[in-house]
Amino acid sequence: MDDTITLRPFLPEDAGWLTRQHGMLYARDEGFDPSFEALVARVLDDFIARHDPGREAGWIARTGPARLGSIFCVATDRPAVARLRLFLLRPQARGRGLGRRMLHHCMDFARSAGYRQLVLATHESHRAACALYRAEGFTMTDSRATRSFGQDVVEQHFAITL
Repeated sequence: MDDTITLRPFLPEDAGWLTRQHGMLYARDEGFDPSFEALVARVLDDFIARHDPGREAGWIARTGPARLGSIFCVATDRPAVARLRLFLLRPQARGRGLGRRMLHHCMDFARSAGYRQLVLATHESHRAACALYRAEGFTMTDSRATRSFGQDVVEQHFAITL
């Protein structure tokens, strides 16, 4: 893992970049339609407008001025349960241990914020991410075929007790 890669708090000015990265990468790699990018924009708009800094956080991985990815911990409607969202690594940042580092950072924050469980939703096609979740102790709680973002996908839900 490159020590020059840092995690810094998400800033509102990161929203456009993060929305575009999600849209571009998921369209290219998964064939997702523009509704996915619109969802990411809504998630970020809501985070910027309503997040509770003591219970929610987002981080941007970077090396120098270059942004490499993101991860967020957000509240759910259950006080003891947080949701991992917007976990993204640009292709050039993958395979270097950064995803694990970011996941640990998010889990540590969730614990320190008083959450007892961290949940997430992903797609079966994200094999590396799913393998990372399992390796870190997450359990799949649901898997179902559905149609999302213009594609037939297998949506998977994972959870871990913190």
